Amino acid sequence: MTLYRQLIIFTFFLFLLLFVGTWYAKLQSTRSFLTSQLESHAQDTATSLALSISPHIAEKDMAAVESMINAVFDRGYYQMITFTDPRQKVLFEDVLDVKVKDVPDWFVRWIQLKTPEATSDVMAGWNQAGTIHVKSHPGYAYATLWKDVLNMTAWFAACAVFVFVAGGLGLQILLKPLVAVERQADALCRKEYRIQLPLPWTKEFRRVAEAMNRMTSKVKEMFEEQAAQAEGLQERAYHDPLTGLGNRRYFESQITGRLDQHDINAKGVVLLVRIHNLETLNQRRGFQAGDELLKRVALLLKGSSGSYANAAFARLTGGDFGIFVPDASLWDGENIATDMANRLGQIVTEQIAATDNIGHIGAAAYDDVTTLGRLLSEADLALGSAMQKGANTWDIRAITSESGKTPLGQQQWRDILVKALQDRRITLHAQPVVKTEQTHDVMHLEIFSKIVQDDGELLNAAIFMPLAERLKLVSTIDRIVIEEVMKIDFSQLSVNRVAINLSPASLEDDSFNLWVRTFLKSLSPETLRINFEFSEFAAVQHMTLVKEFGAAVRECGHGIGLDHYGQSFSKLGYLQSLRPEYVKIDRAYTGELKDEENDSRFYIASLCGVAHSIDIAVIAEGVEFEQQAQILRELNLDAMQGYFTGKPQPVAKRV
Repeated sequence: MTLYRQLIIFTFFLFLLLFVGTWYAKLQSTRSFLTSQLESHAQDTATSLALSISPHIAEKDMAAVESMINAVFDRGYYQMITFTDPRQKVLFEDVLDVKVKDVPDWFVRWIQLKTPEATSDVMAGWNQAGTIHVKSHPGYAYATLWKDVLNMTAWFAACAVFVFVAGGLGLQILLKPLVAVERQADALCRKEYRIQLPLPWTKEFRRVAEAMNRMTSKVKEMFEEQAAQAEGLQERAYHDPLTGLGNRRYFESQITGRLDQHDINAKGVVLLVRIHNLETLNQRRGFQAGDELLKRVALLLKGSSGSYANAAFARLTGGDFGIFVPDASLWDGENIATDMANRLGQIVTEQIAATDNIGHIGAAAYDDVTTLGRLLSEADLALGSAMQKGANTWDIRAITSESGKTPLGQQQWRDILVKALQDRRITLHAQPVVKTEQTHDVMHLEIFSKIVQDDGELLNAAIFMPLAERLKLVSTIDRIVIEEVMKIDFSQLSVNRVAINLSPASLEDDSFNLWVRTFLKSLSPETLRINFEFSEFAAVQHMTLVKEFGAAVRECGHGIGLDHYGQSFSKLGYLQSLRPEYVKIDRAYTGELKDEENDSRFYIASLCGVAHSIDIAVIAEGVEFEQQAQILRELNLDAMQGYFTGKPQPVAKRV
């Protein structure tokens, strides 16, 4: 119960006690006054009547005596008037039954009024001729008392209404600072750091508000220190401080993490960019000029391939840069390399390089299982070939399967995708996400969509989704996947929640946005719950859209999650604003977990601490071995996902 209600109830009982006490005291005083009035009235009547009839008694005119007694009795204020002789023999007697009008019977029974009786001697000369007995009628007293009770109750009721209305408003004003402190405490529990200003003028509340502000500031500092520590570890281990890109370790870990997925449909492009004459530029214009050129090239690389959500950029050493674009095809690599070469040519006009020959690009595209060494070797060979072609040129080499299949072009991929969507040839696979301490306890299933090609082979979403985004078909795919998921009878499974990857590009489609929100609201609470996953890079780029979507789906009992957490070098403070239900640490960090202490281990521990401090669960991707699982348990991660805990399987086989 709130303090406001307690104070209202306490005030009510105090007022009730005051009312009852005052009401009872007033009742008793009125009752005593009326009793005294009745006694005085009876005595005065007896005395005056005795004096009035004394002359008639002396003359023995009994008819006149009787007339005078009847006249007095008929006024209606008496219950009984009796005239007796000296021997107490009743000579005349008038009696009236006690009937109280306009007063409830229960009131008469509850309030007992003692009816007073008075006597007075009647003299005939010096001799006593008799005695007058007068007993007042209580009806008038009851009527007066009842009227006073009603008036007093009505007055107190009016006062009570006024007191509660005015008191309630007053308490709201007085307790407003306390409400602000309550909201501040609730916000702090949600890891939202609000400072209460202005401070309340009440001394006690002011001290409480100041203490809460100090505590909020301290907790905020602790969170910022945790985030800064994690970001510092990431920068020292995986970050190039000059260009803001990743370093060689980051570059190689990203490629290795992808190659270790054991996916038969894996593909991607690795590009090596070499900037020439950097030493000459440093000698002629100083090291600052060389640094400015490298920063300019870093921006150029991001601009040419920034549309690929999972692209990884790195400065390898000196003037060598690397770009890894997972799930990209050969023609994607050609487009990226062409754009990069054109941008290198633009730098010539800026006159920030030593010569017009800025650099060259070598690329290697793969659509089959390969190794990091071979990828870098093929890209290096392509780089050497590009250097033979002329200034600011590129070359690309393909690593294909032994079957000798001809790589598909962009138009062929477009036709495959459009036809598959028309026929709704999408099949679903699921992989369990299990708790770290209890691997048999499944938190949810992550759903992967695959397209069934004409020859029956399956095409992973990672391959066709980049093309779907460029063709603006991604919202259609996401809608089909959601509809297909909800057709599955998950009552036969041990989970009631699944995760579906969603593209922020779908949220930019107003029709899809309206459909998915309406669809989720129409689901009953007993149906399947959905976690919508976004890649960290895409979520940061579309923060407002994802945040609004997350608030909408939470109202329906669903949630959001972040995939590939840590892949980009985003500041960790965005988690406090976005508040996903969980984050999945990128497999590149998981793949580096070993027995010995290393940067990845410290970095994951720091990321976990930051996320847990704001009540966000942490899941590790790409867990392949028991050794990794054991380290994750030591690091206090909430759950893990990978081939070690379960391979992706068709949903039909899991039911």
